[in-house]
Amino acid sequence: MTQVRKVALAYSGGLDTSVILKWLQDTYHCEVVTFTADIGQGEELEPVRPKAQALGVKEIFIDDLREEFARDFVFPMFRANAIYEGEYLLGTSIARPLIAKQLVQRARETGCDAIAHGATGKGNDQVRFELGAYALWPEAKVIAPWREWDLTSRETLLAYAAKHNIPIAKKKDGGSPYSMDANALHISYEGGGLEDPWWTPDDSIWRWTRNPEDAPNEPEFITIGYEKGDPVSIDGEKLSPYQMLERLNQLGGKHGIGRLDIVENRYVGMKSRGCYETPGGTIMLKAHRAIESLCLDREEAHLKDEVMPRYASLIYNGYWWSPERRMLQALIDDSQHRVNGEVRLKLYKGSVYNAGRRSPDSLFDARLSTFEDDRGAYNQKDAEGFIRLNGLRLRTGAKRDKR
Repeated sequence: MTQVRKVALAYSGGLDTSVILKWLQDTYHCEVVTFTADIGQGEELEPVRPKAQALGVKEIFIDDLREEFARDFVFPMFRANAIYEGEYLLGTSIARPLIAKQLVQRARETGCDAIAHGATGKGNDQVRFELGAYALWPEAKVIAPWREWDLTSRETLLAYAAKHNIPIAKKKDGGSPYSMDANALHISYEGGGLEDPWWTPDDSIWRWTRNPEDAPNEPEFITIGYEKGDPVSIDGEKLSPYQMLERLNQLGGKHGIGRLDIVENRYVGMKSRGCYETPGGTIMLKAHRAIESLCLDREEAHLKDEVMPRYASLIYNGYWWSPERRMLQALIDDSQHRVNGEVRLKLYKGSVYNAGRRSPDSLFDARLSTFEDDRGAYNQKDAEGFIRLNGLRLRTGAKRDKR
């Protein structure tokens, strides 16, 4: 093996990374530093400390990144209205560049000469982690055990853990049959029965949202305040970015909002079926587009819609730290300076409806759009020349075809 003295491991304390920790020690004969990110997954993370200590780890970092995640990653992405392949709100994708950034920072602070992660060789996360690491630490050495070892299944991992006395916590309810990933923006489910795209999971799969059929029979109205494209308040109460996500997740979950079942195209080339819950993000997307509809010029809005799929693909494929993503972000952020105001929303039975919007920077002029007397604000005769000029090429083409 390549000589490695000290490795920083992205560590969750679960089966995979607990085995990886021991495997790194035995295979590379190196010291391991563990880094655990709190990005709002809703789990108690302190128990990872004694697990790491039991395996001889001396430097253990458990970093609260919840506000940074919402403020510097989720909110900029939502300014773009980013959706991958028309449906996916990029909940897992947007967390990876922050984890990579903090992992690299901890590695360099502690004098590590390599980093390691638990992403498999089949998925997108290996790409996201490693592209992020190389963008921030060009000399980084990355160890990806799933691409090196011969432990190819959960059974072999459990056998390895038993052989080396690695403590693996058993969940009281027997655990989930799915591979799950959660953060402040969403929770995802893959594997198990979901590997058959025809199979419909029962309602027990969902953990954050009620079945819309069981949601309250009365709609709930909320008002979200916006400043420069970011949500800053709910019903007049100022909230931090993470508090905003947390509150909207609660509201969306209560009303069964944000469930998704899709087959997506992974960057590595295969299709993957996954289920996602993004209650707060679904509400935020609806609200942001509503306030933009008042505040953005037509060509601003259309240009944003044109670049959005490219921007979303960059995030999905792991290019958050790329120069092209930064360029697009500058364009997007420049469009948001006058995206200010309030959006009223109706939450009901799995859906979000616009129920009103207003802005001090609105471009909406009732005198121009009214069907009543416009008092000379718009000369309807002007439309005749406009139409004739825009129809010139169509008339010319039709005459040619007639000949």
